[in-house]
Amino acid sequence: MTDYQIFTDATADISPMMLSGLPPVEIIPMELEIGGRAYTYGPSGTITPSEFYHLQRDVHFASTSQITPLTYQQYFEPALQEGKDILYLCFSSGLSGTFQSAQLCIGELRERYSERRVECIDTLAASIGQGLFVCEALRKQADGCSLTELADWVKENRLNICHWFTVDTFEHLRHGGRVSAAAAVMGTALQIKPLLHVNEKGCLKVVEKPRGRKQALHVQLKQVLKGWEANGPCKRIVVAHGDNPDGARNLKGALALHIPEAEFLTSEIGPIIGAHTGPGMLAVTYWGTNR
Repeated sequence: MTDYQIFTDATADISPMMLSGLPPVEIIPMELEIGGRAYTYGPSGTITPSEFYHLQRDVHFASTSQITPLTYQQYFEPALQEGKDILYLCFSSGLSGTFQSAQLCIGELRERYSERRVECIDTLAASIGQGLFVCEALRKQADGCSLTELADWVKENRLNICHWFTVDTFEHLRHGGRVSAAAAVMGTALQIKPLLHVNEKGCLKVVEKPRGRKQALHVQLKQVLKGWEANGPCKRIVVAHGDNPDGARNLKGALALHIPEAEFLTSEIGPIIGAHTGPGMLAVTYWGTNR
């Protein structure tokens, strides 16, 4: 069986704890701008989540850039030169043009390395949802799945990953054009903490509009309990936050009371997603039925 390398991108927000005991994955960094300065987020990057949220709380809005074909080439080509095939599990095409950018590079690489196989699959996922799914793919690789078998598995199972996010402030959603200015003003006045999820097309959608943090936690818990598969193939639930560790502990504690059989992991929401959601965000992802 030909050796192959799994790649993903920094949007996946994979913590070291999530990768414990798994085969190595290559994480491609991503670019952002905040406070008038450019940064790189990911392995050997120039900004950490804590530094990023500190800048955000100083009322700096951030913008992100999709990965360029040249950057993809710089990361993919060494693996191909080593004789490895590639499986790239990409950030949702419903939220970024990253998938299309990757395809441009891969088309060229397939011509230059015709003896190698390069597969790029849209995960239709983001942040820790993408991260959890990548980790499950790594488990399948460790179990001996060939690239063909794993690519088929990814396509068949990517909509089993459920994401639920609550956002503490409307300002960054408004700045990114995801809600109108009027809705942001009204939502702030009413202390609404919108509940969002990534739908079956990989797009971010507002689902409910709970008022206050307590009600927001309740609706998030309700969705997880609705979709959690007690007998499903994945027992891991990932809870993550954007500079809100106390909120993450509260959410994890509430979930653990209702789903004691789950294996809980924690992570931070990085700057790529955080640029659009702002500080205070809470997220939970799991293998379930209510995508």
